[in-house]
Amino acid sequence: MRIHYLQHVHFEGPGQMDEWARKNSHEQTITMLYDQPHLPSLSEFDLLVVLGGPMGVYEESDYPWLQGEKQFIKEVIQARKLVLGICLGAQLIAEVIGGEVYKNNLKEIGWFPVKLTERAGESAFLHHFPQEFTPFHWHGDTFRLPAKAQKMALSLGCANQAYVYDEHVIGLQFHLESSRESIQQLIRHGEDDLQEGLYVQNPAEMLAQGETLLSPSNELLFGLLEAIEEKHRSLE
Repeated sequence: MRIHYLQHVHFEGPGQMDEWARKNSHEQTITMLYDQPHLPSLSEFDLLVVLGGPMGVYEESDYPWLQGEKQFIKEVIQARKLVLGICLGAQLIAEVIGGEVYKNNLKEIGWFPVKLTERAGESAFLHHFPQEFTPFHWHGDTFRLPAKAQKMALSLGCANQAYVYDEHVIGLQFHLESSRESIQQLIRHGEDDLQEGLYVQNPAEMLAQGETLLSPSNELLFGLLEAIEEKHRSLE
């Protein structure tokens, strides 16, 4: 399977997805949108992964490449390619498919539990997830989904945590791909976000909880990627 990543800032990369792809001998390519926003042709990849980032999907005046990225995501979805969006990536996809992205009432930064909806148990991508799990979060925006998208997860701090659209697009508001190093990078570059809040942990809490929560979180990621790989094989 050929995987292409859209990366928005230098400190939010594929994380543990890279480990899984290397272990399973999948080809990986990447577009650094903040540096050289050259987008591939649709024939060059099988799975598009839209990564996270600190900007909002509505900040096109500050990040003019967002407009071209949204058009590209739209074309990829219309071509029925497999797509996975993470955090900002999930928000970009939500807007492209007809949803609305806006600031959430609460920031969610750190390790907080997520619950699956009943529909998630029927999903080819998420059926292996436990009913409740605790992933890493770093977001202040959220989204409203169009009718065709199926809500798959929620948390106390954020009503939409995951969705599946048209059986080939997955959006995750949280970060299953995190590593200790990637969390340290977010802390280093996102310190302005770390204001006191109901669902905002301090750096020490994030790193301490990561000691026990990173491994099960990564295992959920690997299971999801295996489900996507299986879906890809069924489409060949």
